[in-house]
Amino acid sequence: MKKILFSLLLSGITLFTFSQKKVLDHSVYDSWQSIGERAVSNDGNWVVYSVNVQEGDNELIIQSTKTGSKTSIHRGYNATISEDNKFAIFRIRPFFKDIRDAKIKKKKPEDSPKDSLAIVRLGTEEVLKFPAVKAYKTAQKGFGWVAYHLEKKPVVEKPKTTPVDPSKKIIDNLKVSIDSLIQLVNQQTVIPKKGKRDEDNEGYEFTNFSDAEGDEPVGAAAANEGTDLVLRNLETGKEIIYKFVSEFYFNKNGQKLLIETTKNSKDSASFAAVSLIDLKTQKAETLSRSGNDFKNFVLNDDGTKLAYLAERDAKPKDLQKFYKVWFFKSGMDSAQLLADKNSVGMKLGMVISENGNLSFSKNESRLFFGTAPLQATKDTTLIEMDFSKLDIWHYKDDYLQTVQLFNLQNELRRSYLAYYDLTNKYVVQLATREIPQVIQANEGDANVFVGITDFGKRIEGQWLGGTRKDIYAINVKDGSAKLVTKNLQGQATPSSTGKYILWYDRVAKNYFAWDGDSTRNISKKVNKPLWDVEYDMPDEPPSYGIMSWSDSDADVYVYDRYDIWKLDPTGKNNPLNVLFKNSGRVNKISTRYISTDPEKRAIKFEDELLVRRFNEVTKEAGFAFFKWNNTNSTLTGKMENKLLSNPQKAKDANVYIYLKESFKEPGDIHVSVNLQNESKLSAINPQQKEYNWGSAELVYWTTFTGKKAKGILYKPEDFDANKKYPMIAYFYEDLSDGLNRYIAPAPIRSAMNISFFVSRGYLVFLPDIKYTTGYPAKGAYDYIVSGTQALAKNKWVDSKNLAIQGHSWGGIQVAQLVTMTNIYKAAWSGAPVANMTSAYG
Repeated sequence: MKKILFSLLLSGITLFTFSQKKVLDHSVYDSWQSIGERAVSNDGNWVVYSVNVQEGDNELIIQSTKTGSKTSIHRGYNATISEDNKFAIFRIRPFFKDIRDAKIKKKKPEDSPKDSLAIVRLGTEEVLKFPAVKAYKTAQKGFGWVAYHLEKKPVVEKPKTTPVDPSKKIIDNLKVSIDSLIQLVNQQTVIPKKGKRDEDNEGYEFTNFSDAEGDEPVGAAAANEGTDLVLRNLETGKEIIYKFVSEFYFNKNGQKLLIETTKNSKDSASFAAVSLIDLKTQKAETLSRSGNDFKNFVLNDDGTKLAYLAERDAKPKDLQKFYKVWFFKSGMDSAQLLADKNSVGMKLGMVISENGNLSFSKNESRLFFGTAPLQATKDTTLIEMDFSKLDIWHYKDDYLQTVQLFNLQNELRRSYLAYYDLTNKYVVQLATREIPQVIQANEGDANVFVGITDFGKRIEGQWLGGTRKDIYAINVKDGSAKLVTKNLQGQATPSSTGKYILWYDRVAKNYFAWDGDSTRNISKKVNKPLWDVEYDMPDEPPSYGIMSWSDSDADVYVYDRYDIWKLDPTGKNNPLNVLFKNSGRVNKISTRYISTDPEKRAIKFEDELLVRRFNEVTKEAGFAFFKWNNTNSTLTGKMENKLLSNPQKAKDANVYIYLKESFKEPGDIHVSVNLQNESKLSAINPQQKEYNWGSAELVYWTTFTGKKAKGILYKPEDFDANKKYPMIAYFYEDLSDGLNRYIAPAPIRSAMNISFFVSRGYLVFLPDIKYTTGYPAKGAYDYIVSGTQALAKNKWVDSKNLAIQGHSWGGIQVAQLVTMTNIYKAAWSGAPVANMTSAYG
């Protein structure tokens, strides 16, 4: 009897505890967590990820994928794992409270709290910290070094001192002059003394650089003064400090460090410079000295070639400043002028654009940069108050005047792609005002690029929302353009090697390939739609997209709604559904390729590919490995009633990390080997168990016009079918694919936080809406109102307390529905356009 009474007592306590769960309120927002940045080591043994709160201080977690052991660093972010899997390097923010207080007090940036740098040897608990760091970098594929850039030291007022003997002052001035002369003629490369670096850099010496011969410009102006850059050997802890650094870059493979230094404001004999440091020998080469501005640096992978823009000749009062392209390769004494406005191949009236990025082609025979029209100089004969400020508009302008003004600064910064031929030594202009967009092929090495333009066709974009494009083949050798197709409503792209130009025509609903001579429809024999069959906007439907090109451009793989098709760009072979018996069409399961290697340009026949699968009916999802051959294909992996996203693969191991969530379970980071033996690494939001949460389920009904419809219904966790609940309908086109999306409680400007309302005893209904062109209000009414009424027939729905909420396009629907029905007791229209006529265009 005592056991029975004790069991009943425990049951009562359990029921009481459940019924006493708290409801969400506005105080919970700040502490609710989400997984932020994440990275996996190349060997797959370590994962670094951040646990963020909505407002406050985050945590950075370093965790072993084998043992699960972890180290937590308060306020860590911007993490990198070294290529050799030995170190985690990251920044540490100041306390949120300190940052907030500085903003409230309107402190200047230089007086606000600063980041620190931290280094952790993986597998240990020790955290090395370095204060007042504004940036750090490591080589993308090299290891052993980190460079971190220190903030400017705060200015400390000097205490009052007794007068100095004049003779001593003269001697001190002579010493300064001698030091400056030594800086100009000597190059010192020093290895730091052993010992820990304190705030005064005691125990460390500095590196200075010699002049490059014969490149002294005219009228060099002082730049903003740089700060200390510390180059640290991760293994030994030794550091070298470079003074007055403004920018710094490693080459990709980590053999070289490029730095830009500025003048020393306290030394008139100092100069700005660009220097290249060999990390093996610590030898420094000065590539350029003196100048007003150096920018847009680029290095090749092994650091033997580099280029940058420099403005070195203008005087402070000059109204025009001209940038030039400078180039250096191993063996040169210093960087050489490569291209300027007077170079062979530069078009008349064009100059080197300071806003254009520089890049080498893959084989390094071409250096790409941007050009721009020479801007008119400002009229300095007029004072500001005498300027006439007038915007002139013409009805044939490409863009409405409001759009012109909005985009003015972007237009002033626009640049047009050009390149310098490093073999034949001349400039080729590729993009122009008439063909402003040029897409490179084969990583810049192809003979033909793709030019895209809507020049002369932009006015119709005011009412269509987009423009038709002309597609050109750009001859890279001479910049000439050959028309490939006109008035395309769709997308064009080069093949991986540049052998073909491929485009999808939204009007023709097919893919076309151009081989340099002729154009072929390469998808006309596909017996399934390659276009979005559910597209319900008043426009031609887009395609489901391109998966990838095969190696050597033998085939291109494209999607239909569910499957993957292999298309032959020559048109000789028939299209093939490569999923074969694994076709997802019968069960409505889509398969989509996920590239885990950012450098992979094409796929090979023997590749095993990671894919994501999604069931449109059940909303189940999962990752799988896909492998094909000529007659069959295999898919290995499972699906589950969860949402899986953001997979990352370890570079040198079959270890994958990804997020997994459902409405009831927050998006935690998981790890698996070959998608097996999965383990959960994080466990965010443990406080959720203290609150009344909810559940999500699919619901179905028939609309007023007889169409089958579906949506999501969210119920409170303590739902009781014998009670009545008020219900809110929330909508935006189709939302049911998000059945397993976790919705954290959060303040939202003009949308609805579902978790918040469900916790507080509301039902929330999300109906999918299918529109008929020209009748959006009728479509909304047909699905939303019919769904609301269908659910209201349940005894647990309080049909006298119904509401609707929508944001943006959903807000417009709310504004319409309140004029079409009176079944809703409350309506919330968030960020709507209430006057479509004035919004038009």
